[in-house]
Amino acid sequence: MATGDIGIDLGTRNSLVYTTGRGMILSEPTVVVYDRNAERIRMIGEEAKSMADHSLSGLELVWPIRNGVIMDYIVLEKLLKYYITKAMGRNAFRKPRISICVPASITDIGRKALEEASYLAGARKVFFVRSPLAAALGSELDISKPAGNLVVDIGAGSTDVAVLTMYGIAVQGSVRVGSDALNKAIIAYARKTHNLFIGEDLAEQIKLGIGAAYEEKTPRSMEVKGRNVITGLSKVVTMTSEDVREAIGDTAGQMIGLIRQILEKTPPELASDIVDRGIVLSGGGAMLSGMDRLVEEATGISTMTMPNPMISTVIGTARYAQIASER
Repeated sequence: MATGDIGIDLGTRNSLVYTTGRGMILSEPTVVVYDRNAERIRMIGEEAKSMADHSLSGLELVWPIRNGVIMDYIVLEKLLKYYITKAMGRNAFRKPRISICVPASITDIGRKALEEASYLAGARKVFFVRSPLAAALGSELDISKPAGNLVVDIGAGSTDVAVLTMYGIAVQGSVRVGSDALNKAIIAYARKTHNLFIGEDLAEQIKLGIGAAYEEKTPRSMEVKGRNVITGLSKVVTMTSEDVREAIGDTAGQMIGLIRQILEKTPPELASDIVDRGIVLSGGGAMLSGMDRLVEEATGISTMTMPNPMISTVIGTARYAQIASER
């Protein structure tokens, strides 16, 4: 495997950059402070995110990808060049092979724009890969044989499902619902049930702390502090994992619905393999407690979560260049 291959996972909330030689190079929020007049990025990642609540005179806080859809190609192209330069480091004189994991909804025009940006940044060859395939490669799932493998990648802005076989995709689908939608469901639940206003960061903490997609024998609880939507004063309530399960029920149901649709479209011979091999979950949303059990109960098929689901996609993206070159 070439030591200079670069993998870039362009995510709604976070982007990751990995090389086959140096490992993880970067993991930052996919956000910038952008100067439209000068057409320059002023801040990137965590530094830019920290400016979300500040007044930015003449500057704009831009999240170029929303709900798995690329909204601002101008900013994303510049961000992509930054990622590539960061990954190349001292080897900037060498032209690397670059693989990019892109949203399922990307258009041909969008692919062309990112491809051109990559070549301008110094790429020797550019490949594009879907997240379920990248996740499978990153977790070393054997997809080289003529057998069906069902991979579900739950990202921040979308959930992508694909049936993989012989390093290819036989059936695939995507829904613009992911981890961010789970957070929004928790925010809406707190407001409706407790008259409590909370932000996205706190919703994320609740999801990670007591989040559950499947009923627990002993529910966990957490004190949540927010603002009373009626009085405007501070208010503290106790939320449980059962509250979270109820809050995210409809959102998780959309993910389950997509998985069922893909199974219905899968050819019988590959569907039989999936029953034998099981369903595999990846992405940050796969880490939600009980998500694997929820999928298993809904489909009747054994389900497991990939090792390192948060980074398997970017690792597999970097490895994809070798596979694509050999085929």
